[in-house]
Amino acid sequence: MTGRPRTIWLVAGEDSGDQLGAKLMRALREAAPDVVFGGVGGEAMAEAGFASLFPLDDVAVMGYLPVLARARTLLRRIRETVSAAVDARPDVLVIIDSPGFTHAVARRVRKVAPGIPIIDYVSPSVWAWRPWRAKGMRPFIDHVLALLPFEPDAHLRLGGPPCTYVGHPLIERLPELRPTASEQRRRESVPYSLVLLPGSRRSEIERLMPVFGAALARVAEGLAVEAVLPAVTRHRALIERLSAEWTVPVRIVTGEAPKYAAFREARAALAASGTVTLELALAGVPMVVAYKVSRAEEFIARRLIQVPSIVLPNLILAENAMPEFVQADCTPERLAGAMWSLLVGGAGRDAQLAALARIDGLMRLAANDTPSRAAARIVLRAAERHASDPRA
Repeated sequence: MTGRPRTIWLVAGEDSGDQLGAKLMRALREAAPDVVFGGVGGEAMAEAGFASLFPLDDVAVMGYLPVLARARTLLRRIRETVSAAVDARPDVLVIIDSPGFTHAVARRVRKVAPGIPIIDYVSPSVWAWRPWRAKGMRPFIDHVLALLPFEPDAHLRLGGPPCTYVGHPLIERLPELRPTASEQRRRESVPYSLVLLPGSRRSEIERLMPVFGAALARVAEGLAVEAVLPAVTRHRALIERLSAEWTVPVRIVTGEAPKYAAFREARAALAASGTVTLELALAGVPMVVAYKVSRAEEFIARRLIQVPSIVLPNLILAENAMPEFVQADCTPERLAGAMWSLLVGGAGRDAQLAALARIDGLMRLAANDTPSRAAARIVLRAAERHASDPRA
């Protein structure tokens, strides 16, 4: 890069976006050491040298009722972010996930300062529900950086903005997910190590823990198993209370390192639908996926969700390789039967292992590349084009 330093604004809306933003900052500095940053971020971005306009907690709100309760603060922070971005006239604005907040900022910036390029890092799940959002993004998003390999085709099909797969951040953590030779031997030994993952939200945990406990009891009637439950730290007390009612003991661990250690030794997993299924897939752990929501949520979901599976690895593979049991199908009997076949081995386990082995190839980037570097290249190209535009 030549000439004046490029000014890049990053706007995150929650912790996951903050983590992505910090990695992106490091990759941008690696390619352009004099780059200047501004915008909204959290602790990870601050550690990378970022000065946020205000604390991330002001806008890191999820759920209809919490958003309504904080509406006045959210609207004020949106206005402040837009005003500061327009005054700064950055070479590119990168919004990171959290579309409820970041898209509101992007729309207003585009209206007031249409010359500022806007990149959306993390595609909304337009391929799963409310697909009309893809086309609706075109007026205020110039490029989408996708974490999942099927998302560019989804945006093309739905009339969304240009979209490029830059890779999921989990790709950078493969060494932490892959078992050593001794851990692989543990996967094959008895008692079988079974990982239980009932979700990260309180509502998920409360609905799935009784079902998971009953399913585990059925499996343990005929197989020697050692159950491990990686818990979200803030919900550990709830999980301990609910698991105390189980007839089979479970070892509860907290923290990412113990969770990944459990994955590396796991023979199989029973998991709530979510990003954890992709972690398990990259770790090569066969899984059974379950999910339960309230009747009201089920009513809405059946009318809005438009995908053949709720399991991310299945969507990446374009086949329902991992069995999923949702709502009325999420019973101890059905979960136990599916887990049994994965634990004892046979055609079902072999088929799932073969499918999991294909995940790497579908998510792989070029040699020595990383998601943050791939994203940084696109951001810097947009900044360069803007800087060389005489109208900018």
